[in-house]
Amino acid sequence: MSYRTLVTDHSYHARQFRSRAVFAGFLCLLLLIALLVRLGYLQIIENTHFSDLSENNRIRLMALPPNRGLIYDRNGVVLAENQPTFHLELIPEQVPDMDTTLAALGKIVRLSEEDLKRFRLALRNRRPFDSVSLRSRLDDEEVARLAANRHRFPGMDIAARLSRNYPHGKDVVHAVGYVGRINEKELETIDVGNYRGTNYIGKTGLEKYYEDDLHGIVGQQNVEVNAEGRVLRAIDTVPPVPGNDLVLSLDLELQQIADAALGDLAGAVVAMVPQTGEVLVFVSKPTYDPNLFVDGISHTDYDALSHGDYKPLFNRALYGQYPPGSTLKPFIGLGALDDRVIGAHEDIYCNGYYLLPGDDTERKYRDWKKEGHRHTDMNKAIEESCDVYFYEVSRRMGIDRIHDFLNKFGFGRRTGIDLLGERSGLLPSSEWKKRVHRKVWYPGETLISGIGQGYMLTTPLQLVNAVSVLASRGVVHQPHLVREIRNNQGEYSEIIKPEQTTFKLNNENNWNLVQQAMRDVLHGTWGTARLTGYGLKYKMAGKTGTAQVFGIAQDEEYDQETVAKKLRDHGLFIAFAPYDNPQIAVAVVAENGEHGSAVAPIARKIIDHYLKVDGPASKATSVRRKRTSN
Repeated sequence: MSYRTLVTDHSYHARQFRSRAVFAGFLCLLLLIALLVRLGYLQIIENTHFSDLSENNRIRLMALPPNRGLIYDRNGVVLAENQPTFHLELIPEQVPDMDTTLAALGKIVRLSEEDLKRFRLALRNRRPFDSVSLRSRLDDEEVARLAANRHRFPGMDIAARLSRNYPHGKDVVHAVGYVGRINEKELETIDVGNYRGTNYIGKTGLEKYYEDDLHGIVGQQNVEVNAEGRVLRAIDTVPPVPGNDLVLSLDLELQQIADAALGDLAGAVVAMVPQTGEVLVFVSKPTYDPNLFVDGISHTDYDALSHGDYKPLFNRALYGQYPPGSTLKPFIGLGALDDRVIGAHEDIYCNGYYLLPGDDTERKYRDWKKEGHRHTDMNKAIEESCDVYFYEVSRRMGIDRIHDFLNKFGFGRRTGIDLLGERSGLLPSSEWKKRVHRKVWYPGETLISGIGQGYMLTTPLQLVNAVSVLASRGVVHQPHLVREIRNNQGEYSEIIKPEQTTFKLNNENNWNLVQQAMRDVLHGTWGTARLTGYGLKYKMAGKTGTAQVFGIAQDEEYDQETVAKKLRDHGLFIAFAPYDNPQIAVAVVAENGEHGSAVAPIARKIIDHYLKVDGPASKATSVRRKRTSN
């Protein structure tokens, strides 16, 4: 067929068009059938699955973090509270480009390197649909700028949260502690489900010890959101359970008095009630502001605290281990009396030094008083703090009997206070030295242990616990800072009452003999703290102590004028009052405070206030003696 014939043959073109139309129609029909099959599959077979996905695009499950419990002092003063603050948060799965978003947000609000570092760390430990805090404590201007630009940042939210605040932070930080952001190590140990939406956890002090009580139980809420992720309404809610409140035995006003009395000295002051073990004062200096740690402390601030003079972060009341010095003498004397190694009125002559019997080296163990105390019995030895007397007493007892008796008062072991990390101090024995140093115990080491030197170490908390046991005549209470745990919904209140134990002496009258001698330390004619006892309207019992920071050769004398401040002796003082009905016990340790008699007025100020007694200021605050006593 020619080309002209093909062009003019209309029937041929009609057949060709029909065949193509049939093919196209058939193809369209197949596609329509496939579409209907797919639509039926999605609508009928996969209906449940896609309904859930659709609902999840509209419904979001939000964690409702519980309000952290508050902390009060014994008089109802708030020591740890929650303040409302605004936080900038991001939901990772809704952010299309995280790096671009962070860079753009950094132009609207200030984002430090620390903020970004913490945020990226949190991203790795949170689920994609959980909100992650980028910046906390936004001010009003920053909130306004972010709200105006909210449409530019999918997944961004400005959340109102409660942040921890310590209104009296520096005064109580070593007892209360602080909270901080949850880190990777903590995420491995906590119940992550119960900490959804929570950024903080107790790091130190009571905040950490009572974390389970303070935190509460997380709640949850299903909310409807729009295309921008903004909450439109709440659908159903499981409310969170707030944390419990803590009521402490601490007295804030007494705490502040102790802090002020310690002044610029580094050290610790602890006071407690002998009849209950309640801790009234728990001071460690220098101190610091715990609010710096709540939202993350900068490297600069942390380095300043870590490497500053006397290390403010170090809790001296709990961790500090010091030679007890002459504050140990009443306990040694009581042990010697009770073991009958010496009589209460037996006379030992002190000429200013002691020679160990049978020691060919003729090494002199010096008394603090160069000319000596002359004829000395137990009462005078404690009142005037005669070293020579206790050299002889400790030699007669031996280190192992000393160890066993002092152990009854809690020396050499933790008290069990409701704080983490307590140190045990050191109460040496012959077995201890053989086990640790693989050496025998020497008699000369017993002598210096008898005046609280050598290997002997104790914490300020152990000291106040020991003097409380002495004041209560053998009744041992576990020291505690929390006196009550309250459910803030008013459903229950748990009163903290640790168990008590009691030990007896072979002769109960020995309590009287030692307590009378401690009374004479303040009220006797030659008592080492008699200036502190001047004008008291009640009777106080106490004991001064001095702990050497470095050793002195036999042919040298201690001269405080030529010794660098950090090498000067530590001053210690223990006391209880009133003498005939002890209501408070106090231990003071002042690093480089030189003498116990110089720091005794600190204890008097605390006891005066607690007993609500106003008297003339102690002369010891204005009188300085070149070398008084230990």
